[in-house]
Amino acid sequence: MRSSDRNSGGNRTPRGGGSGSGANRRGGGGDRRGAGADRRDDGPQRPRKPRPEERRYDVGDTGQSGANKPGGMPRTKESGNLPGNRGRKSAPARPRELDAQIEERNRERHSKPKLNLPKTFPGAEQEGERLQKVLARAGMGSRRACEELIEQRRVEVNGKIVTEQGLRVDPDHDEVKVDGLTVATQSYLFFALNKPAGVVSTMEDPDGRQCLGDYVTNRETRLFHVGRLDTETEGLILLTNHGELAHRLTHPRYGVKKTYLAAIQGPLPRDLGKQLKNGIELEDGWARADHFRIVQNTGKNYLVEVTLHEGRKHIVRRMLAEAGFPVDRLVRTSFGPIPLGDQKSGWLRRLTNTEVGMLMHEVDL
Repeated sequence: MRSSDRNSGGNRTPRGGGSGSGANRRGGGGDRRGAGADRRDDGPQRPRKPRPEERRYDVGDTGQSGANKPGGMPRTKESGNLPGNRGRKSAPARPRELDAQIEERNRERHSKPKLNLPKTFPGAEQEGERLQKVLARAGMGSRRACEELIEQRRVEVNGKIVTEQGLRVDPDHDEVKVDGLTVATQSYLFFALNKPAGVVSTMEDPDGRQCLGDYVTNRETRLFHVGRLDTETEGLILLTNHGELAHRLTHPRYGVKKTYLAAIQGPLPRDLGKQLKNGIELEDGWARADHFRIVQNTGKNYLVEVTLHEGRKHIVRRMLAEAGFPVDRLVRTSFGPIPLGDQKSGWLRRLTNTEVGMLMHEVDL
């Protein structure tokens, strides 16, 4: 029975039959997947990523597209035909001319606007400077103060009184006067020095002795002395860069007077002053004093004042020595209208505008 059953069991459906049908079903499912794959082939495919050996790293282009980033695809003509780049157009490179135009436009946009300056008043093109400006630069006061001088009719130009404001003058050629005194309208310098004894009356000394130039070494312009004083003579000496004024102050034609104080030993005769005024004969001609007086007398010591307009060398010393009274000490106390005053020995001071005007009036400038 058992053997028969086993024999009869061979006619039953084998257990593997179900697996066979399942295989068929799986096979049928496999057919469906195959059909789906066929349908996907008909549509657009997703672009595949490049393999490592196909990647390019272009750094020449500075565009912002991902094609130039590490790992990106290089942008080529064919890249526009890729499925992911369809419809995108690559921007053409700008020409250099266009870049230059854009840069020039930006400069004009950010540059400062041009100022439309107002037109000058009538007559501004005329030559010369305004009179009040010239007077202010000459030290006559502020411009407003100089305008008041013009309003008060105290200013003359070339001999004519100025009655209107804004007159233009040429400082180099026009003669400007205030209250009858000439104004130094140019950049002239005028100084008064109380020269000590032992100083040589030159601006430079080749022997290295102390000279007048040692007192004006810090001046930018070149100065020169007006006249001379003996090395042992003290007192007032003028320094300037006005050549014409210096020439006239020392020329005998204009007769500018100089006053000296001389210390001599007496007793003095009463007619000494008369002798000096009448003239003393020297080896180079006659010399006459314009004024003489005794300032102080202490025993045999006399202090006398001598005024004369000559400027010959050692003129005062030689005149008094010829009269019989050698000079122990000599000081010049005035030069024309400029007094020495209480100016200390070795001190340098700048002349005032009034003093300069008086000097110029003295020599008809």
